[in-house]
Amino acid sequence: MKKILIVDDSKMARNYHAYVLKNAGYRVIEAIDGADALEKLFSNPDISCIITDLNMPNMDGLTFIKKVREKEEFKKIPIIIVTTLDENYDKSEGFKAGANYYLIKPTKPSALISTIKLLLKD
Repeated sequence: MKKILIVDDSKMARNYHAYVLKNAGYRVIEAIDGADALEKLFSNPDISCIITDLNMPNMDGLTFIKKVREKEEFKKIPIIIVTTLDENYDKSEGFKAGANYYLIKPTKPSALISTIKLLLKD
């Protein structure tokens, strides 16, 4: 069973994404911000995919993505940004940081699952 790391400071968003992913057969690990997510990533090297918000305290999503991409062992993990930020600038910065895909909240379950399946080639 593939593990997916959900990074969002909103408990409601984490719960929603966790519910959708668990129903689709994935294991879920949750983190409240980028710093927490890095710790979880290092202690769970078998994470298959990361879903992250951009606006978070302590360490925002862009900083988190850049730090993930600096590590050789994490360079190939697909990263999906799921955020309310819908400006071209935000999307551009997300892809420059190393994200593979960009979705706008609220995200339909089918869009989230199909994006994960596409990136993981399930």
